[in-house]
Amino acid sequence: MAVILIGGGARSGKSRYALDRARREGSNLVFIATAEAHDDEMRARIEQHRLDRGPDFTTIEAPMELAAAIQTAEADAIVVDCLTLWLANILDRDVEAATRDLETAAISSRACVILVTNEVGAGIVPDNPLAREFRDRAGILNQRMADCASEVYWMVFGQPLRIK
Repeated sequence: MAVILIGGGARSGKSRYALDRARREGSNLVFIATAEAHDDEMRARIEQHRLDRGPDFTTIEAPMELAAAIQTAEADAIVVDCLTLWLANILDRDVEAATRDLETAAISSRACVILVTNEVGAGIVPDNPLAREFRDRAGILNQRMADCASEVYWMVFGQPLRIK
């Protein structure tokens, strides 16, 4: 099936567009959440995301084992939100191997796999090595996912711009 990558900045409409796009693929919908609620503010954000997507989606929480979650999900469409949070969760692991596994899982899925990601490289150069490593790895991850995607969208002001 198809792999679709949706990227953009914070509050650009990525998640909303991904959910709307998934609903066009069928009625059996899965949402794979990569966020973890480590504080009250993040718990509130996660709850708001749940309310925004409504009852249409079955939620799978996969902060680290993303490829396995995609492989086992039975769905018409799978929304993964988001790759950059997943990357932050696995930064102390073998990111290269995890990225290869993600590519394989997404490409081989029978579902339409919609990947949401943040663009973190458009700002200033971070002032510390860990932040620079994260920015660089996020850029590489986004490029790899764009290469294997059949469609790529850049979200600006809630509007999708098709790039590929």
